[in-house]
Amino acid sequence: MIIQSIERLEEIIEAETVALLSRGPMDQEDFNRRKSQSLLELSRLARTVEGTTLDESTAARLAQLRTKLERNHSAIGMHLRAVREVAEIIASAIKNAESDGTYSANAYA
Repeated sequence: MIIQSIERLEEIIEAETVALLSRGPMDQEDFNRRKSQSLLELSRLARTVEGTTLDESTAARLAQLRTKLERNHSAIGMHLRAVREVAEIIASAIKNAESDGTYSANAYA
């Protein structure tokens, strides 16, 4: 059962990573909900095997999941950096549009 749970989480993580890297529209709220549900399921199953030695196939699947999570983490980080840059550009444009330069710190520079 734990292998099936890992597989479901891998599918969600991989789909989100592909969506982020394709830079197309995506439902981030849906991905977050699905990841949360899957992580909760995996956490509950992990408690049932706590203190036991995992077999090789389960350990290999967890290593594969870790690799996919690292790739996903990188894609999310790239996406967040891009969002920050766009937000800074918009904030700067709004600030410049609202200011006539009268009280600017650079007025006497």
